[in-house]
Amino acid sequence: MRILLAGLAGAIAMFVWTAVAHMATPLAFIGFSKMANEPAALHTMNSENVGARPGLYIFPWVDPKDPKMMDKYAAAAKVNPTGLLLYRPVGQELGSDMAPMMIKEFLKQFVQALIAAWIVSMIAAGFAARAGIVTAIGLSAGIATNVSYWNWYGFPLDYTMAQIAIEVVSGLVAGLAIAAVLPRKTA
Repeated sequence: MRILLAGLAGAIAMFVWTAVAHMATPLAFIGFSKMANEPAALHTMNSENVGARPGLYIFPWVDPKDPKMMDKYAAAAKVNPTGLLLYRPVGQELGSDMAPMMIKEFLKQFVQALIAAWIVSMIAAGFAARAGIVTAIGLSAGIATNVSYWNWYGFPLDYTMAQIAIEVVSGLVAGLAIAAVLPRKTA
């Protein structure tokens, strides 16, 4: 029961921090840029029915099953822009109903904090060490996908670092909450 309560406390701390990070700091928008000539690009996306369905698109597209995929992509990249496009058609905008997304985010953070609380419950260490362990878990979570996205897909470095910072602080605040709720385990 203590692990469950510690996980809940950690999740609440993470949820509050990430809300602050996204609404009261510039961290949420670091690395994002305005598209040059956005009205023309939006017009093209609307009129050409780019991606009839919402999805994540990579361009230029080369069939990944093609044995010459890498060569074809390299040739196409020499004469075309490259990138990723997260696309939603008109009427399927991001964040139109925040409640389900907030619930999913909290549940994700609860699972993360519950795993961290379970790990910390098995460790005979003081308060600072237990909080530090959860912070390290936050660092691991932060670098797990963000560094790969920077490396493989060219996500901006400042975006990558901001997202890692958000996750590290999430780990820290969750760690403080978890360490406060879980008693110190003795060896």
